[in-house]
Amino acid sequence: MTALTAAARRLIPRSPLPRHVLAVLAALVVVVLVLENTGSFRASQLATMSYYAIAAVGLTVLTGLNGQISLGHGALMAVGAYTTGLLLGDDGLPFPVVMVLAAAATALVGIVVGAAASRLHGPYLAGATLAFAVGTPGLAVYFDSVLGGEQGLPVAAPTAPAWFDDAMFFLTGNDLGSQKYLAYLGWGTLLVVMLLLANLIASRYGRIWRAVRDDEVAAELSGVRLGHTRVLAFVVSAACAGLAGSVLAMVVRLAAPSGFTIVLSLSLLTAVVVGGLGSLGGALLGSALLVFLPPAVTDLGTAAGLTGVQAAELAPLVYGVVLVLVILLAPGGAMGLLRGLWRRRVRRPGGGVPGHEGRGDDEGGTE
Repeated sequence: MTALTAAARRLIPRSPLPRHVLAVLAALVVVVLVLENTGSFRASQLATMSYYAIAAVGLTVLTGLNGQISLGHGALMAVGAYTTGLLLGDDGLPFPVVMVLAAAATALVGIVVGAAASRLHGPYLAGATLAFAVGTPGLAVYFDSVLGGEQGLPVAAPTAPAWFDDAMFFLTGNDLGSQKYLAYLGWGTLLVVMLLLANLIASRYGRIWRAVRDDEVAAELSGVRLGHTRVLAFVVSAACAGLAGSVLAMVVRLAAPSGFTIVLSLSLLTAVVVGGLGSLGGALLGSALLVFLPPAVTDLGTAAGLTGVQAAELAPLVYGVVLVLVILLAPGGAMGLLRGLWRRRVRRPGGGVPGHEGRGDDEGGTE
């Protein structure tokens, strides 16, 4: 076992970029295998998970690495969704361009909000972003002639290009439906975002963010510009939220105020905490729990004899219990628990590679 583990580790590149590219390619293979062996409903759930995860990994940079608590990411997703709805149409811009513009527009909003919040800490920052989250959906009602009001703004879902449809049929032998294509679009975007963020976290910027999170005074004495660093983290996180909102708008085919309430912001923060602060993989696990746990609990409740309403009300309760248990029993989240189990295994005599257990918890990477 030790020899096999050591041989496998020798095959993994030591440089961050090749290692992250290899991990993303492996993840892409897994995504294709999963999507090609699931139905349309499961593909719809996976598409939903993709835009939650895009926003969650961005929030991980802000909260997990830089230590800023944001309750306004639902509003940032709204900016990306409405930008997509306004620019995307039958005669509009190509959807890749629209997604980039949605991320850019949200990043600009992130500069304004991040600059205003850069001098705030703890509950004051949370309160400021909470006000932003509560107030932003009301803009759609105020400017109802442009943004659709309470009914929302219809969004034209993109169709698969002919070359992509033909390529997927050649590779898999299956027809590419619209829902499956949106799932591919969401997961392709997620993997690109994770690749970029993993390399950013492994760079000097990631080290600076962690230094500011751990000790602001020491970081400032070392020459770190705290305000500039906080704004940069907010902008990166906002761009991810805008991209997530763009994917959401195309998957749901609608951008409406009811979809971007404070509940969305709290759900994203919960996913990051449950998965593990500072870990991109933890954000992915938290997003999966956010999407798949409520329907599973509802089905179990229905099977146990509860009515549909009672079973639906049981899901938030179970999710809250899971959150409390994670905070009490595994403060490092799901990824922290998995790391602890792995380290205990490799520390057993003959159980692992010497020196592996010394690796830091949030060292750069897609873990």
